Amino acid sequence: MKKLILIAASTLALAACGNNETAGDVGETANSAVNEVQDTAAGAVGAVTAPMVNTADGYVTNAAISDMYEVQSSQLALEKAQSAEVKTFAQKMIDDHTATTEQLKSTIASANLNLTPPTTLDSRRQGMLDNLKGLSGAEFDKAYLEQQTAAHEEALKLHRGFAQDGDNPALKTLAGEIAPKIENHLQMVQKLKPNA
Repeated sequence: MKKLILIAASTLALAACGNNETAGDVGETANSAVNEVQDTAAGAVGAVTAPMVNTADGYVTNAAISDMYEVQSSQLALEKAQSAEVKTFAQKMIDDHTATTEQLKSTIASANLNLTPPTTLDSRRQGMLDNLKGLSGAEFDKAYLEQQTAAHEEALKLHRGFAQDGDNPALKTLAGEIAPKIENHLQMVQKLKPNA
């Protein structure tokens, strides 16, 4: 935590050093730098915790929140993204992650599991979404694609890990079916990043 605070403080200090910036520009640059640090930290937290999920309850919670984040951030991208390619990607994320949410709900029902997926984002992903809301144009595209990269890396670890070590056979099968889709999304976003 101390390292994150130091990184944020350093980033803010560097952002404030620009000679030709007005006070408003410095504030916007500083906010953008803080948001980028927050998003990076959030992605790192997810990358570490996702492979450790091996209970049905943990998997359902994390998979549902992951899909929710993908849909909500991509709906925002349809409104705010500058690039047509980013908007096309966002629509695919909405379609595919809505479908995987339905698969998850169907699997829970058919396996008679007494589990209910969450209906709201966790604070980590809500923070990432809030960071996107303050951006527009090319700056939005860049941040959205960075977040998508981190989110799909995390989701891929979650699904692969549960498919291998999960405690419920029906959900393990589902995780194994979803993982290749997530891997495809990750490849797509990595191809888009240099163009944003």
